[in-house]
Amino acid sequence: MTLNFWRLRELTHALAPRMVDRCFGRIVNITGTSEPPAFNAASTAKAAVHVWSKGFSREFGKHGITINCLQPGRIRSEQIDRKYPDDESRRTFAAAEIPVGRFGQPEELADLAVFLCSPLAGYITGTVIPVDGGMSRFAF
Repeated sequence: MTLNFWRLRELTHALAPRMVDRCFGRIVNITGTSEPPAFNAASTAKAAVHVWSKGFSREFGKHGITINCLQPGRIRSEQIDRKYPDDESRRTFAAAEIPVGRFGQPEELADLAVFLCSPLAGYITGTVIPVDGGMSRFAF
């Protein structure tokens, strides 16, 4: 909870007054899936970020501040490469679990984050957006 929720919340609240002064701010939290495969505290903390972000959006939207959460699916990273160390393991998982049939690239997550930070995304706030190639099975 400390790492995945409290520190994120503390940082946001430390920066929020300056965003209020500017009447502009963009916050993008990189969280995790809403469909944890097992019970663990990290999933609970990330769900807390989702709920807290929604509340923050309702309080700070009037100041031109948006806050959104991105839920990465299987995005290529060191952690993912450790879990799926070879092309065959990635292909097998992707064929069974990811509708687009492949793992995502970091740039695909970054592209959405950059858009959400732009003035073009001023009406998008309080959302949780999966970036997972369709892997999520639930609507929320």
